[in-house]
Amino acid sequence: MFKLKMAVVGCVLSLHAMAQFNVRGTVRDAKTNEALVGATVQVENQNRFAITDPQGWFEIARVAAGQQTLVIKFLGYQEKRQIVDVSADQVVELVLEESTELTDEVVVYSTRLTDKSPSAFSTINKVALQKQNFGQDLPIILNWSPSLVTTSDAGTGIGYTGLRIRGSDATRINVTINGVPLNESDEHGVFWVDVPDIATSTQSIQVQRGVGNSTNGAGAFGASINLQTNTRNDQPYADIINSVGSFGTQRHTIGFGTGLKNNFVFDGRLSMIKSDGFIDRATSDLKSYYLSAGYYGKKTFVKAIVFGGNEITYQSWNGVPESRLNNDLAAMEETAVAEGWNTAQKNNLLNSNSRTFNAYT
Repeated sequence: MFKLKMAVVGCVLSLHAMAQFNVRGTVRDAKTNEALVGATVQVENQNRFAITDPQGWFEIARVAAGQQTLVIKFLGYQEKRQIVDVSADQVVELVLEESTELTDEVVVYSTRLTDKSPSAFSTINKVALQKQNFGQDLPIILNWSPSLVTTSDAGTGIGYTGLRIRGSDATRINVTINGVPLNESDEHGVFWVDVPDIATSTQSIQVQRGVGNSTNGAGAFGASINLQTNTRNDQPYADIINSVGSFGTQRHTIGFGTGLKNNFVFDGRLSMIKSDGFIDRATSDLKSYYLSAGYYGKKTFVKAIVFGGNEITYQSWNGVPESRLNNDLAAMEETAVAEGWNTAQKNNLLNSNSRTFNAYT
């Protein structure tokens, strides 16, 4: 008899656990009480959901008995979770609060290409830039980009550096920062040494190979490099970067930001980079700054950016002659005569290191 009673109780519990009911109701705006058309109501962790009709009604059939969590989502409103005790068919009234979120600015640059553009390009985001950024000039950081070749007068990537893209020199490569040309107006070149550590304040870089999408004149015929500076950071932060490397190289960078406070954001960076250089008499002493301030309203934003740098570098422009690299004494004598060097300059060539020779020593 006892076993029979236990079997009956077990069957009742099993039937209850397998019971299913319908959950229906409405989704409305918490302030206006207007029906929200197209809102999604889903049973959490289950593939059961419904979308509200023009009157804001929804119905989910065959919901398992017990406590269930409904997840309600609608564009422009805060996501809501509501627990419902399903022991019979249920009718619920759900309300959603509007979601007001101040997002970062959306800026359209005519100098940027998209996946549908016919030109070849590479876009490097901030994460990739940080992995490559050791305080060297921007051309060295971009050295691994396709069809791009870099040079460094000092041999360390700090000081005077240059790049070519598909064989085009700096005068045929248009460079913009936030859409503003950086090329000089006379020869269209760019001296990266004047903006040291600019990569630390850069959100993304797009390298366009070929004519590309730039509208800034003859300097864009070979290629284009478009920099976008740091976007808004809503949380306060402070960064300190200290690093040392070969040939007396040092990098010290301080970055800071207030985060979004009363619709205002302030960010800044101070950098100091020094290096003795690989080549003789090729030292560099670079200092730079970056400051930005922005106001973000409901429908508009205003942002001001100021950046600059100061550089002190020695001369190491001409490289090492082939005769010195090959340690060919006769050829070095010919080099000294061809260059018109005096006895002191010729002795410098003959007695210097074959890898670090500098004619200006």
